[in-house]
Amino acid sequence: MSEVVEFFSQPHFWIGLLQIIGIDILLSGDNAVVIALACRSLPAHQRRRGIVLGAAAAIVLRIIFAAFIVHLLAVPYLKIVGGALLFWIAIKLLLPEEGDDQDSGGVDAARNLFQAVKTIVIADAVMSLDNVVGIAAAAKGDVVLVALGLVISIPLIVYGSTLILKLLDRFPIIVAAGGALLGYIAGETMVTDIVLLDWVHENAAWLHYAAPAGGAVFVVAAGMIVARLRRRVLRRIEQRAAEPARSDGR
Repeated sequence: MSEVVEFFSQPHFWIGLLQIIGIDILLSGDNAVVIALACRSLPAHQRRRGIVLGAAAAIVLRIIFAAFIVHLLAVPYLKIVGGALLFWIAIKLLLPEEGDDQDSGGVDAARNLFQAVKTIVIADAVMSLDNVVGIAAAAKGDVVLVALGLVISIPLIVYGSTLILKLLDRFPIIVAAGGALLGYIAGETMVTDIVLLDWVHENAAWLHYAAPAGGAVFVVAAGMIVARLRRRVLRRIEQRAAEPARSDGR
């Protein structure tokens, strides 16, 4: 018992804890965006549950990554694959739901709680790779400190997701901004993969700026194009389905 009390009474413990909480506040924005986008299509009574489960999943992932971050970041092509996966998720979240005739539409996010949490977990797994580096550095390898700091930050992520979700309902254009943010993160993630990092630093340092910006533009453009193609396909299907009914009426 005395060892536990001594552990928590150390000044460096509280300094590290405050640093981790501060870092996580700064890094919680992207988590809140993806949680809000993924939960937007859920029924009202499931939204809060989806937000809480998504935030908890994000925290658990960061704790796990903090313990193995050195090994994870050394895996070749991991961040390239993760960035490509995040591109796919971002474009998917921008697509209107089937049967939604409004251009702004709802995100083609999860239609049930399990799918929402699955989308959040996949996106957070990619985004947390870089985010957890700063947290692990502040903790100096102390996993208990990482866990405490991140658990304390759960209400911040939940509140941020709830606020963004309300804004999405009032201003659907924010969906595009959220997709652009995920595309920015995806481009930034891919260009910092261990396979490309040295080459980019020596020969194409401009990619550190161009890749994230290009990723944001790509996601928004691809989302608009795919959404337009989907609407055309659905419109043709509806027209063909209506033709027999018209001929029978004649």
